Amino acid sequence: MVAVLMMVLLVILVVVVVVALWGVGIYNGLVTSRNGYKNAFAQIDVQLNRRYDLIPNLVEVAKGYMKHESETLEAVTAARGAAMSGLSAAKANPGDAGAMQQLGAAEGQLGGALGRLMMVSESYPDLKANQTMMQLSEELTSTENKVAFARQAYNDSVMSYNNHREVFPASMIAGSSGFQPAALLEITEPEKREAVKVSFS
Repeated sequence: MVAVLMMVLLVILVVVVVVALWGVGIYNGLVTSRNGYKNAFAQIDVQLNRRYDLIPNLVEVAKGYMKHESETLEAVTAARGAAMSGLSAAKANPGDAGAMQQLGAAEGQLGGALGRLMMVSESYPDLKANQTMMQLSEELTSTENKVAFARQAYNDSVMSYNNHREVFPASMIAGSSGFQPAALLEITEPEKREAVKVSFS
């Protein structure tokens, strides 16, 4: 009788230990996934700060040639300020839906302002030929590509984390342990461009 009771207690103890280890494994996996997307956001932060550092130099060079385009230059400077604020909010809480939406919208505005600056600069051949302007444009383009890759890595990490926290049985632990869903970083264009329609009639 005592041997049977000891055996039952041992089985219960083993089951409790296995369940506890299983729960710890799921919790640690969630922590690892969350840290993964936060690290991926840190890479976005590095590239965006590099981009923000290039913009004042670009504006300063353009200012010397584009005396009648102060509105365009001011729009770039204002959009840079808004994007920096958006990044600051997102850095405080990577994955937060509101912060990611604010950053995405601000980055869309900045991209639009920079696009207008580059388009207007085409009208100034001396500016286009300026070595500093060419070098800054190249660096900006390279940085834009790095931002795109970093954003893709971040979004992949967020998707992996969200999948991990939503599947059973991790969803039971995620909900009770404060693992909130993370938001993707989507850059929103300030205005929608319509596709060109071709008609042969």
